[in-house]
Amino acid sequence: MATIASSAEHDAAFPVIRRIGIADLKDALAKGVEDFRVMPSLAVFLCLIYPLVGIVLACFVFGYDVLPILYPLVTGFALIGPFAAVGLYELSRRRELGLDSSWQHAFDVFRSPAKWSIFALGFLLMLIFVAWLETAQWIYAHTIGDAVPASIGALATQVFTTPAGWMLIVWGNLTGFVFALVTLTLSVVSFPMLVDRNPGATVAILTSMRAVAANPVTMAMWGLIVAAALVAGSLPFLLGLAVVMPILGHATWHLYRKVVLSP
Repeated sequence: MATIASSAEHDAAFPVIRRIGIADLKDALAKGVEDFRVMPSLAVFLCLIYPLVGIVLACFVFGYDVLPILYPLVTGFALIGPFAAVGLYELSRRRELGLDSSWQHAFDVFRSPAKWSIFALGFLLMLIFVAWLETAQWIYAHTIGDAVPASIGALATQVFTTPAGWMLIVWGNLTGFVFALVTLTLSVVSFPMLVDRNPGATVAILTSMRAVAANPVTMAMWGLIVAAALVAGSLPFLLGLAVVMPILGHATWHLYRKVVLSP
């Protein structure tokens, strides 16, 4: 049974936050799988486009071959995933309420009063994503060098068999962890909350921060689950994201429902 982590004396705009455990994460994932099983078509449609958008964005930002930032690009999907999944939150919300959850309703969020707050938070995550790619490129250039490897095999050889490559691994993953932690803290419940009750971007972000502060270990486990699932889903050729992303999106809605007390 979840316990109450914050007092009921908070202003009504700031909901009560529950403490949750690993069992709650398992249940949220199980419900995410069930939602995906019942509503697979739109999820696949959205998430096939999702990796393509990331690749096009990377090409636009850097203007050349994306091979040196392929790993940061794949892992960086976690930074914009909360925004990309807003339609999935809406479908899970509607299914939970027993409403029609056909694919057209995924776009209802962009006609709701919360749309500008959702767009504002989405823009913030896009800035974080671009900053991550820029930082990853800088780390690559200052460890491996500016030359673009001829193939994935050549890149793997550079990364795993040279001292510079190991420096890239260490500094790249440490930096990526910081970006992921910031994004998780800002967005783990903020987007679902905006879809659910539209308290405004500021309240949603602060609620997300409070949720992480009240459940640091559990939220860290959730972040690891998301990261591992995205890496697994990126194989082969990012196609697995068509399954991984919708499951994580639906599961995030159920995680939000466990952490944030209903009004």
